[in-house]
Amino acid sequence: MSDKIYRAAAIGRTGKGNYGHGLHLAYKGIENVEFIAVADPDENGREKAKLETGAKRSYSDYREMLKKEELDIVSVCPRWVNCHLEMILACIEAGCHIYSEKPLAMTLKDGDKMMTAADKVGIKIAVAHQGVYLPGIQKIKTMLKEGRIGIVQSVYAHGKQDRRGGGEDMIVLGTHLFNMMRYLFGDVDWMYAHVTTEGHEITPEDVHEPTEPVGLVAGDCINSYFSFKSGVSGFFDSRKDQIGGSQRYGMDIVGSEGIISLRGGTASDVHIYPYPLWIPGNPDQKWEKLEIDNTPLQSGNQIAIIDLIESIENDKKPISSGRDALAALEMILGAYESQITGQRVYIPMKNRKHPLKEFTA
Repeated sequence: MSDKIYRAAAIGRTGKGNYGHGLHLAYKGIENVEFIAVADPDENGREKAKLETGAKRSYSDYREMLKKEELDIVSVCPRWVNCHLEMILACIEAGCHIYSEKPLAMTLKDGDKMMTAADKVGIKIAVAHQGVYLPGIQKIKTMLKEGRIGIVQSVYAHGKQDRRGGGEDMIVLGTHLFNMMRYLFGDVDWMYAHVTTEGHEITPEDVHEPTEPVGLVAGDCINSYFSFKSGVSGFFDSRKDQIGGSQRYGMDIVGSEGIISLRGGTASDVHIYPYPLWIPGNPDQKWEKLEIDNTPLQSGNQIAIIDLIESIENDKKPISSGRDALAALEMILGAYESQITGQRVYIPMKNRKHPLKEFTA
């Protein structure tokens, strides 16, 4: 790493997505980063963020901040994604590398615009899918590569399945799972999905805004299948109001010689079943807890910034890049495209608009 001191800032929107999952705090403790400014149209929220970050200055308009300050990295923090395109394009125009809250964009078309603009001027975009940055997930990836459970055959990802089960669960939390599935198993070739509301196929009347404003969603039950180019079969399920929702979130990775079960998305609760065939009735075959570094999810933000700086200096892709986030969004919107058309959806999707918006038109 060079001796350069990176000048950082954050854009928030108090009351309209706020500062995401602490993206404005991602720079604390990083020696070669100087945190310069925050921008937020809400005065109280702006002053609070300034105090939390130790920023030298604050602005009500992020455009003014980008114009007046000489910045290297900007966190685009709001969880409400309807502002991301405008903010990210403004950061790119100002020559700033970006750490963005997820999901990256409202539509694939918006994401394409971001990536085209960034690639044109050599800007790096990293996205806050914090899980893949954590040491525990890195260790699981190494274990899979080393053949700890043999040849990976399938992965079963599960949403949290609380009151948000279905479409909202898929966009708010599923994006982490899809990004992690791709991180571990590579690109998706094609997918298929079944989306229902109260047991019936979704209709235009079932499309709605979620409680977390991230665009249109539909369905209280979603089952998706993914055919990965690596030969792995992927599955995702989410159903509303299931008992034990907090324990459902995670994934099960099935190999020819065993199973790894990950709960929570941070490798905080990982077990291995080191046998080629799961036989619940065999008392001699038991799940074993894997002792893996239990780094908190919030630490992923700091690791992401360190990785982003390394990506800038070595001209490499961030661990969770803008294109990776766009591919995760494609797995989400592809579920609706498949349900609406009744067909397989090949990746990359031809339809770059939001399938539900067209469905309700």
